Amino acid sequence: MARSFFGDPFNRFVWSPQMFHERSSSTALLDWFESPNAHFFKINVPGYNKDSIKLEVDEDNVLHIKGGGGKEEPHAKDIIWHAAERGGKGDFHRQIELPENVKVDQIKAQVENGVLTIVVAKDNNPKPSKVRTINISSKL
Repeated sequence: MARSFFGDPFNRFVWSPQMFHERSSSTALLDWFESPNAHFFKINVPGYNKDSIKLEVDEDNVLHIKGGGGKEEPHAKDIIWHAAERGGKGDFHRQIELPENVKVDQIKAQVENGVLTIVVAKDNNPKPSKVRTINISSKL
C-alpha cells in the first residue's frame, strides 16, 4: 500500500534546505526502502566512483552524501552542446535524517553501474526511554 507523501514521517529529508549543493547540476535521485532488518538507499550517481563520493553521519544522526569531481566531458573548441540532462557533472550533496533505531557503526555502501547503494542495519533492541524521573527533595 502506498503512503501519502505528506503523511510519511521521513519526508523531512526531501525538503531539507541543504539537500542539494548550490553548485549542483546533479539531482542524485533517491529510493529509500526498508526490510525488517535494514534501511536501503539507492541513489543515482552516474559518472561517480567510490573515490569521488563521501558518506558521513553527524551527531544528529543525519547521513550526508557528497559527491564531487564527476565525469568530465571533452572540452574541445569545436564542440557545441545542445543539451546536458544526464547529470554526473559538478558536485551534489544529499542529507537524510536517519531513524533512531539504526546501527550507524554498521553502515555499508557500494557503487555499481552508476548507482550508490547504502545499507543501514536496524537495531532491533529497543532503546531505553530518554524520559527519566527526577526525584524532588525538600532540600537541595
